[in-house]
Amino acid sequence: MAVVDPGRAKTARTRTGVAGARTSSAPRASAGKPPAPGKLPGLAMAAAGVALAWAVHWLVPAVPLLTAAVVLGITAAHLPGVRQWVRGAGRPGLTLAGKRLMRVGIVLLGLKLSLHDVLGLGWATVAMVFAVVAATFFGTLWLGRKLGLRGDQPLLIATGYSICGASAIGAVSEVSGSDEEDVATSVALVTLCGTLAIAVLPLLHHPLGLGDGQFGRWAGASVHDVGQVVATAQTAGPSALGEAVLVKLMRVALLAPLVAAVAVAARRRRRGAAVSGKRPALVPLFVLGFLAMVLVRSTGRVPGSVLDAAQHIQELLLAAALFGLGSAVHLPSLTRTGARVAALGLCSWVVVAGVSYGGVLLTT
Repeated sequence: MAVVDPGRAKTARTRTGVAGARTSSAPRASAGKPPAPGKLPGLAMAAAGVALAWAVHWLVPAVPLLTAAVVLGITAAHLPGVRQWVRGAGRPGLTLAGKRLMRVGIVLLGLKLSLHDVLGLGWATVAMVFAVVAATFFGTLWLGRKLGLRGDQPLLIATGYSICGASAIGAVSEVSGSDEEDVATSVALVTLCGTLAIAVLPLLHHPLGLGDGQFGRWAGASVHDVGQVVATAQTAGPSALGEAVLVKLMRVALLAPLVAAVAVAARRRRRGAAVSGKRPALVPLFVLGFLAMVLVRSTGRVPGSVLDAAQHIQELLLAAALFGLGSAVHLPSLTRTGARVAALGLCSWVVVAGVSYGGVLLTT
């Protein structure tokens, strides 16, 4: 009969007891773990941010709704007592707003443009808009890479300056798979420069020898966001505002081919690097939706009341999306590339303003 050492038996029982305790305590630790935050808190905060941005715009009409939304999002991300919540429980919903709501807003943006409006501008103006967009996009992209900016920042900043500000950045980031920090930094820069344009461009109206209509076209060809264009051009009267909106919407129309080109480049990059996973669509669904809305508007059968309602919904959706993007901005992290980002923004601003000014003089 085998003899068992009592000490060994005690040690074995002790180890068994410890293992059993660990095994039995594991489910309790897992059960005690707080559940992952849902999307509702962040969406509720985005809605509150939109309401506050609307109040700011109502009190100070010169401040566009979308600009106020971005600034408030950045502010919320840095307020003591709020920033931790924004980065934690509120992050899933704010990210959802910055991506999904942005797509729906861009689709509805197509209802602002019709093919008749584009043809009414004349081929000379259309060619001018193409030249402005191409010069700004490729010039900014080249300079951003020369400055050594991180990630997709050169691409996103080039898109925002050349097309339609933060909305274009959000659209391109969807197909390029850009880092959220790069998106937030680019949105912050483009929004800042577009806001400055509201104050600076009207001061140059008469010194540059521009008539009201010419000033409107210049604003439409050089200012980034649609709301910022309206705020800038309305200082010169209704004729300037009408010209500005038409030229600006022509720039917005170029969003679809640009996004498609970025999607093609992203697919080729993935194929060349043998990266597994889902490839970006050749033409994203929300871009097809944007083009479909342009065609719907071109029929001339959409009631004015429907267009007005769609415009309000679109502005609210984009405001919520931009609040979400603004809340992802972390200003201390910008110190690493802050000077280079600022230099790129200033140079790109000079390019888009200079090329569009020359184009307006040549076509009017």
